[in-house]
Amino acid sequence: MKNNAGGGILLVDDNDGFLSFVSELLEGIGYATTQLTSGAAVLPAVAEKRPAAILLDVQLPGLNGYEVCRELRNRYGDSIAIVFISGERTEALDRAGGLLLGADDYLTKPVDPGELIARVTRLVERPHSNGNGARRNGSLDALTQRENEVLGLLAEGLRQEEIAERLVITSKTVATHIQRILGKLEVRSRAQAVSLALREERDVSAHAQADPFDLLIS
Repeated sequence: MKNNAGGGILLVDDNDGFLSFVSELLEGIGYATTQLTSGAAVLPAVAEKRPAAILLDVQLPGLNGYEVCRELRNRYGDSIAIVFISGERTEALDRAGGLLLGADDYLTKPVDPGELIARVTRLVERPHSNGNGARRNGSLDALTQRENEVLGLLAEGLRQEEIAERLVITSKTVATHIQRILGKLEVRSRAQAVSLALREERDVSAHAQADPFDLLIS
């Protein structure tokens, strides 16, 4: 097992074929995996042996992925990397909502094997928090107005080319802004940057808005 994988990687999906596919893929590069088919089984399994990362389907029988993610964040903070994987909830709003709930990344099925390996490896090998929810990222206050605009459009689910068209700038300029955003926020991916932005926005408006969780599970 890879040194930084901690308690291994927990795979949660009610599709046995997909579980076998992902397990074989990750074990082939040295990660130990554990497979579960229901959301209700996740919390007891994590309490017994905390994994380094969880690949979590959204549409699970009983306790769904959104509920599981929120409870994991309440109990363990950011000490466990959580990646949503869904074949049904694939729209930009679904992805943004998953990040808002605390996921580190969001993938849609069918998953490209190389992309899955790259994203999981990046998350597993990142520095972890101490489990109390504290984050060590930079501040959104460091971003320029244009960088905030780019980040906001990323949060809406727009692609790089779409952002360029919306802001009337080149795609290369958008890419430069994104790299600066990642550096200033001290994160490694666009998904993490969006997650941080959505969390800060949620904290600011928590007393003025309804819980977005109620919308996501409807």
